[in-house]
Amino acid sequence: MTALPAGDAGSPTLVPHWLDAPARELLATTVRAALEDRSMHPVTAVHLEDVLTELHVAAAREAVWPASTARVRLATGWDDDVLPVRLSPAELAAVHTLPGLPAPLPTLLGVGGSR
Repeated sequence: MTALPAGDAGSPTLVPHWLDAPARELLATTVRAALEDRSMHPVTAVHLEDVLTELHVAAAREAVWPASTARVRLATGWDDDVLPVRLSPAELAAVHTLPGLPAPLPTLLGVGGSR
């Protein structure tokens, strides 16, 4: 185990946002469209690319370790297509800066990570 340098806050906390398949597809489509804008700040673009990566990771995580997500869905009554998409504060902020973020994404991606 290595120690963090003094003053380093460590990795940001990834907050799960429980999204169904249509919401994940809407998020991916919205982010891809935004990334086509070449005037976007490069740091924002990196964070949005990380959002796309996490959407793929969420699906892979479900394929490899389905039991933990299945327990949450069972306890909450959510549909089988609901998955946790874990976003950092910077990734979430980048998404919220997108103009015209379509409904229901602002509500689903609100502060706190709840569905």
